[in-house]
Amino acid sequence: MRRSASVRLKIVGIEDGSFTKETPKALLVAVLMQDGRWIEDVKISEITVDGLDATATALQMLKNWNFDAVMLAGVSYAGFNLINPAELAENFQKPVIIVSRSKPNNVAVKRALKEHFKDWETRWRVFEGLGPIHQFKPLKNEPPIYLEIVGAETEWAMKTIKLSCFSCRVPEPIRAARIIARGLSPT
Repeated sequence: MRRSASVRLKIVGIEDGSFTKETPKALLVAVLMQDGRWIEDVKISEITVDGLDATATALQMLKNWNFDAVMLAGVSYAGFNLINPAELAENFQKPVIIVSRSKPNNVAVKRALKEHFKDWETRWRVFEGLGPIHQFKPLKNEPPIYLEIVGAETEWAMKTIKLSCFSCRVPEPIRAARIIARGLSPT
């Protein structure tokens, strides 16, 4: 597939910064990119490690932006502080693509939630709301990525990811958010 000059998508990438067990907060970074090439804006906030404030924080960060889609680097941030893709999609009426570099293991996730959180059922509902996991190879010489989609067709999501991958299999909006978040993290 060739990149088309007529494609003018504004995509938000969201990623978190690093943290340690002693760190009560982690950075959450949202990057607004046009065509996966130009950063239009960046917003930085903090979320609680293993807290329940990531969805509300993401909603607040995105509320004044004009965008076509959101790409999340998974749904777990700052440990098990979850961003609910269904809430983002519903609130903004925009598709949300969840991208993972390794295949999600929801059996292990559910086990960890049950073991460590009294409110594990609340957190688990976010995972239950996700669609099927799709394997996709956006670049020929790179390993596949795994995606789940809320609010869009699989074919559209794959095309959007492919148009957003330049230097590696991770789409640029997520890659840029990761670089900023990790670069600004104290650990």
